[in-house]
Amino acid sequence: MKNSKENEALQSNSAPVLAWDFHYEYLNELKAIFADLKKIKKISNRFSWDDNNLQIENRILDEVVLLTDANLKIVFASNGIKKMTGYTESEIIGKTPKMFQGPKTSEIALKEIRMAIQSQVPFEKTIENYKKDGKIYKCKINSVPIFNVKGELSHFIAFESIDKSA
Repeated sequence: MKNSKENEALQSNSAPVLAWDFHYEYLNELKAIFADLKKIKKISNRFSWDDNNLQIENRILDEVVLLTDANLKIVFASNGIKKMTGYTESEIIGKTPKMFQGPKTSEIALKEIRMAIQSQVPFEKTIENYKKDGKIYKCKINSVPIFNVKGELSHFIAFESIDKSA
């Protein structure tokens, strides 16, 4: 009788191992998000730009954040970049977002993006990009130029996601 009560107590107080896996994965995701936010804040402070209006904290949960310098060289990519493109941040730092483009990327959309960048105005476009393995995905890009406190162009920030409507 005692053994069955002990077994019952053990069974009722245990959590499925699968729940621990989800919890562990979620904690790692949160750590990555906080690390990303810390990196962005460090860049923001270093270059004296106001990031309050960008709502990075809210957007980084659902979108990939890509930050380029004024010359369009990638200086930061949030951890979601690997899931979206197959590339790690270290593989894309110092390159331009052109690395994601290919034969099926619309020249018209690229021309409109170049015009927005040259005019230093925000833009939103959906283009066909390429993953590391060569697969095409529709990338929804919402980009904003960032100016320092002196009003000089400092960076471009892009919030990107896979467009699932297409």
